Amino acid sequence: MRGAATQTSPAADLELAQRCGQGDQDAFEQLYRAHSGRLYTLIVRMVASAETAEDLLQEVFLTAYRKVNHFRGDSSLGTWLYRMAVNHCLDYLRGRQNKMARTTDSIEDEGMAEPAASAPLVASAINRLDLERAIAQLPDGCRTAFVLHDVEGFQHHEIATLLGISEGTSKSQVHKARMKLRGILNGGTSAHGIRRAATAHAGRV
Repeated sequence: MRGAATQTSPAADLELAQRCGQGDQDAFEQLYRAHSGRLYTLIVRMVASAETAEDLLQEVFLTAYRKVNHFRGDSSLGTWLYRMAVNHCLDYLRGRQNKMARTTDSIEDEGMAEPAASAPLVASAINRLDLERAIAQLPDGCRTAFVLHDVEGFQHHEIATLLGISEGTSKSQVHKARMKLRGILNGGTSAHGIRRAATAHAGRV
């Protein structure tokens, strides 16, 4: 069962990591329960597939199990796992892009059908399910930058480092994502409203 991440002290994190490194299954179960919920939410937003997210989540924790002995308490265990999950998702997305011979720049040439709606949506009417479905329709590059910036709160220079792109490209991808989302949500929502809704939904899972 997945739950929300819990706040712990550096000493408690280090002790838990040491117990996990010694093969303590109860400790690893505690680690999983404490952090899997937030990590799953991050992963499913980045890869836009619940089934794939389940697989990637298991891979992240398998990697964590193998590498937990390297945890030295320089950050919290939650942050350590979070960075591992982000990098795992990026590796997956890069592999998929290479396999499909697709680059993030191809968004300019891609047409995206906008679903019809009976009435325009305004920012206050964006519910969580609408937004999650809309995010899932974004091309990989835009979705990744948007999730990292508007949902997860990374700065553009941090995204540039994570994705191996320039800050300008990060800003461009986020802008394109907002415009795409505005279209998907039937044009009644401003880019600012989309960002505000994304930020609000980020803490509700």
